[in-house]
Amino acid sequence: MGGFDTPGARALLDSALARHAQAVPSQADLATRFRGFLAQPGPVFERRSLDGHFTGSAFVVSRDGERALLLHHGKLRRWLQPGGHADGDVDLAAVALREAEEETGLPGLVVERDIFDLDRHVIPARGAVPAHWHWDVRYVVRCTVDETPKINRESSAFAWRAIHELAGDGSLDPSIRRMAAFWLAR
Repeated sequence: MGGFDTPGARALLDSALARHAQAVPSQADLATRFRGFLAQPGPVFERRSLDGHFTGSAFVVSRDGERALLLHHGKLRRWLQPGGHADGDVDLAAVALREAEEETGLPGLVVERDIFDLDRHVIPARGAVPAHWHWDVRYVVRCTVDETPKINRESSAFAWRAIHELAGDGSLDPSIRRMAAFWLAR
């Protein structure tokens, strides 16, 4: 897993984005924007790309597929899915898996290789880092063994929530509700 930023690696991600656009018509326009961003030269998989950069996130589901794991993000003080910076890795499914493992401490996680969701959101300025875009590519990550997460420095709490409840919970980020709806529509 993991991939260097090469034309071949970018072509694989571009193909995955095109497949996602066909599979999820409601995200076709957004997938086209992601493909345009991917086509730009430069370090779009690294944080030093201050206009924006790719990130990978995980919609972590329980073994039975009935619940999703949310973490209460320490810095943002919101319930979110695990995820983070690509740090040069073009294999965003590997990034999503790595972030899920690091942020939850769950063993035996398995990533589904097809893109599940796309989300482009602005990150506010913080210190010397200006406001910038996260081009977040999201994947389903399944638990296969222990479902007891471990608190870490990025999270203050975890919650396994019924996915059917997430879809209608107006207190959550709209993208969490959208992913729950996508899951329920499978």
